[in-house]
Amino acid sequence: MMKYSLTRFVGPFALLITSLLTLGVAADLPRPDEKPADTSKTVKVFIIMGQSNTLEMGKVKGDNEGSLEFAVNKENLYPFMIDGEGNWTKRQDVRNVHTQGSGGPDGRGGVRRNDWLTVSGGKIGIEQGIGHQLGNYFDEPVLILKSSIGNRSLGWDLLPPGSDRYEYTESNGKTYFYAGSGDTFDRWEKGTEPGSVNWHAGLQYEGDVARAKKVLSNLNEAYPNATKYEVAGFLWWQGDKDRYKEGHAAMYEKNLNNLIASLRRDFEAPKAKFGCATLGQTSKEDAKGNDKIILDARFAISDAAKYPSLKGDVATVYTNPISMGGASNGHYGGNAKTYMNVGLAMGEAMVNLFKQR
Repeated sequence: MMKYSLTRFVGPFALLITSLLTLGVAADLPRPDEKPADTSKTVKVFIIMGQSNTLEMGKVKGDNEGSLEFAVNKENLYPFMIDGEGNWTKRQDVRNVHTQGSGGPDGRGGVRRNDWLTVSGGKIGIEQGIGHQLGNYFDEPVLILKSSIGNRSLGWDLLPPGSDRYEYTESNGKTYFYAGSGDTFDRWEKGTEPGSVNWHAGLQYEGDVARAKKVLSNLNEAYPNATKYEVAGFLWWQGDKDRYKEGHAAMYEKNLNNLIASLRRDFEAPKAKFGCATLGQTSKEDAKGNDKIILDARFAISDAAKYPSLKGDVATVYTNPISMGGASNGHYGGNAKTYMNVGLAMGEAMVNLFKQR
């Protein structure tokens, strides 16, 4: 039986912790009982952010190894996803909402999905595994709220507020200025004047946060009959676009640390947990250059010795062993098992953070 590992680094010696799960059992997750949650309780909100890794890119239909139907019906994986009659299960205790827009708060877009957690349409994303893990753990209602769009970098589009402009000398020997918050040009060579585009550093961050807040301001629409909520956690799967500029990769760890602080502040959630996942194609053994820098940044952020103020609040999921091939810039070939495996691992990582309290 195929197994996968959820990995994160903790402690002063970056102790490797590995939890083995059997894919066919998926942590022995039960089929949902389809009972509604008690909406008199506070809704636990988990916000998914990032770039296209977080979108629904896993194929559902098809008699081939990359589809969810094949994984469930032919490989007997993820049995909690179907009921006794072979229909997709539906959780009545977990809402699945996706809001999306390009750019700032006034950018085009809005709510694209708002339903109970189930399989509908031709694609799935990581919210499936995340939602089942969190729904099984919490007695309270759970709202998975995704606010993201593709092709966005942490070093530019999603740059956290208050980030400073900086100089960076690249491997070609040239020194560049890289944008700080509000700058209207991404990068320019030292000694030259920056250009300007109809965008600024952090614009997508501002928009994604604003769209998520708009959903929460109308809680009854996102979670019927609920009256109160708390933002309990953030889930982050991103990094592909930052691989293509040395200065963005070099600042990834600092920007990630600032991102956690910014999200907690902007959503008034100072104790919210944070789970991030590495890019599936990047392995610890073979990673080089910008890929390695970004991989190491993920592990560093969950190192309690380096960031003691985040101890017990941050988990990093190493996804290379559970990805089924392909790369982030090709959406892993649309393989549904990659999205299921990563979602389940991120959900488990988040649950484990709450268990440590």
